[in-house]
Amino acid sequence: MVKVIPLSLFKGVSLKYSWGLSAAEVESMAIEVETKDCSMLGDAEIEEMADLSAEGNNPFGIGLLSKQAEAWVLVTTAREGGRLKGFSFCTLERIGGTPSVIIGASSIQPNSRRNTVLRAVFTELQRRAVMAFPDEDVVFGARFNDPGALEAYKPLSNLIPRPDHRASGEERAWGRRFVKRFGLSSLSYDERSFTAAGDGSQPCVFDHSSLKPDNVVAETGKLFKNLDLDRGDTVVAWGWAMSEDLAKLA
Repeated sequence: MVKVIPLSLFKGVSLKYSWGLSAAEVESMAIEVETKDCSMLGDAEIEEMADLSAEGNNPFGIGLLSKQAEAWVLVTTAREGGRLKGFSFCTLERIGGTPSVIIGASSIQPNSRRNTVLRAVFTELQRRAVMAFPDEDVVFGARFNDPGALEAYKPLSNLIPRPDHRASGEERAWGRRFVKRFGLSSLSYDERSFTAAGDGSQPCVFDHSSLKPDNVVAETGKLFKNLDLDRGDTVVAWGWAMSEDLAKLA
């Protein structure tokens, strides 16, 4: 089922979901969003995803995306005029009893409308979360290799890692849980810097480049300064969507 996301979804939603967009900018572009079971993905769709990701900093090959379709349960796509503008693989499950959205390979086309597409994709992930876990707080986790991509987490609270915050033992434990869920070796993960060392292959990150990179907080950029991008290092990051905020999207 295709869901068109124009103003109808955004009206009445807290301004913290606005991603800096004016009402006119939101209204000017309706994004068609669809979430379906990964088993329903066809070869042509996977090829389309590979072509789109090649425009960004993290080109996901057809082989890698085919494996993602096997590894995850759902895939969300965003289109404008029938053309793919963004996608995200994910699974909704409970980790130790806690409602969770684990996000796999994702890519937002780096064009002038990228913020609108990013919002549409992530809003759909939140909407799926509230459908699966009504009246509960939900934790979202993904891997990143660009500080600008953390713009995806603007609707979330209590982000880890974040500047000027010393993570507690329980917060660090969540890092280890996500590393395990991403299928990464615990030996590759540094829980103090929240970074996972790569193995030379393309990491399955949430790929989004900020439209205004100069506005990325310098302290946030420092979280990524020691990454070896050629090796495929990533930052494992997560945040919480509060039940009262998710209820507005139900």
